[in-house]
Amino acid sequence: MNNKKFNFYFLIIFLFIFFGCTAQESKNQSVENDQLYNRQPAFAGQFYPGTKEELQNMLGDLFLKAEPGKEKEVLAIISPHAGYVYSGVVAASSFNQVNPSKTYENVFVIASSHRAYYEGASLYSIGNYITPLGEVKVNIELANKLIEEYEFFNYVPKAHISEHSLEVQLPFLQYRLQKDFQIVPIVIGTQSKDMCKKMADVLLPYFNEENLFVISSDFSHFPDYIEANKWDIKTAETILLNDPDKFYTCVHTNKDDHVPNLSTRACGWTSVLTLLYMTENLSDVEYEHILYKNSGDTDFGDKNRVVGYNSIVLSRKESNNNVGDFQLTEKDKKDLLDIARTTVTEHITNNKIPELNTDIYSETLKTHCGAFVTLNKFHRLRGCIGRFDAEQPLYEVVQQMAIASSTQDTRFTPVMKYELQDLEVEISVLTPMKKINSIEEIELGKHGIYIKKGYRTGTFLPQVATETGWNLDEFLGHCARDKAGIGWDGWKDADIYIYEAIVFSESDFE
Repeated sequence: MNNKKFNFYFLIIFLFIFFGCTAQESKNQSVENDQLYNRQPAFAGQFYPGTKEELQNMLGDLFLKAEPGKEKEVLAIISPHAGYVYSGVVAASSFNQVNPSKTYENVFVIASSHRAYYEGASLYSIGNYITPLGEVKVNIELANKLIEEYEFFNYVPKAHISEHSLEVQLPFLQYRLQKDFQIVPIVIGTQSKDMCKKMADVLLPYFNEENLFVISSDFSHFPDYIEANKWDIKTAETILLNDPDKFYTCVHTNKDDHVPNLSTRACGWTSVLTLLYMTENLSDVEYEHILYKNSGDTDFGDKNRVVGYNSIVLSRKESNNNVGDFQLTEKDKKDLLDIARTTVTEHITNNKIPELNTDIYSETLKTHCGAFVTLNKFHRLRGCIGRFDAEQPLYEVVQQMAIASSTQDTRFTPVMKYELQDLEVEISVLTPMKKINSIEEIELGKHGIYIKKGYRTGTFLPQVATETGWNLDEFLGHCARDKAGIGWDGWKDADIYIYEAIVFSESDFE
């Protein structure tokens, strides 16, 4: 080993020992006299080129080979963190989706620790990060605020000194973003899903258009090429569902899969899970898969033992305030009402979910749409639950919401068998949402509203205004206070979306 390498490794070991022993002495190690202790690059010359010129040239080549951006409003990306010769094209494909000219208040870079385990997460709060491309500013004030206010956020020096998964993301940000930016560097040390949920709840208020979230994770480790291709796509598909429980189950079924040499489905699963906990109840976002490759696809990889890489982005759904070409025929409406009625009856009577003969349904009922199912009894509400997302065919959404409205609406006790004959089924099929800039855009009776402030949300269907006789202020006030829980005037500084609904009921066909 030459002297330069010896001195480098000696320094790393020294810092690890020196800081590691003092990691828990105080929760927040303040910077004396405003002196910064910048985190120096530990993996330059290993995972990526060590000089500015070489790194810029390599990044330029990677972005040329990457999937082009799709000009969407990107809120978060999932990017791999292996050596650039292995995963660089996939990583560049994720960053290529980010608007390079946008000014971000913060870029939250969230990675999972590979070498140190501790409860919660560590935020680097004593200085900036350095790469061969220069200094990456850290929002030290915000990092210290989170550390001071939440016991599961700390500064753990050993979490950052020898961790590559966060560091390798930074040159991509430096190369892609044209405006100055600052990061909030978070390295998760926990293996607890409950802790991931707690951290997600704290970070959720920052999850908006002003900030970008970069989630660092590789996928399968060490199966052969064919198995990796199969399982990495399956894992990615659970992320696209925006369902943290399904993703957690997926990454913890390695032993059941009996895949030779598979040690993990996703080494950064805690980071991905934290993101999913933030987004699971957001109806106006969607995950999209951009690119998959594994190390066996490169000239340097061994196809008998590979690591997988997925590029996935999260963006705002494209809004459209018009029903457009989407129309329901009379048969479509009758089919949906029959699905809801049959499902409620069978579920309440026999605790079963009837199988549907999808061959008789039109292609319209197989499109992905949100819907609400409302149950009325003697012209009074008996249950109403729905959802906005369009992850499943309309007929499946209606069946699931029929069960939910009859058994899971917390305002009512579950429907009993003797009540079935007195129920009337009403269905509201929703059009995509559109964010508005002025409440003057709301037409009572035509538009439903969806109010979002931080992690609190609430909605009223279009027909609520007509049925109650509320004026616009009452419509907004009741939704803000009674549905979103943000107070009567909470809508005034909240995001407001409008949508339309195609509403029909069993009485329409009597």
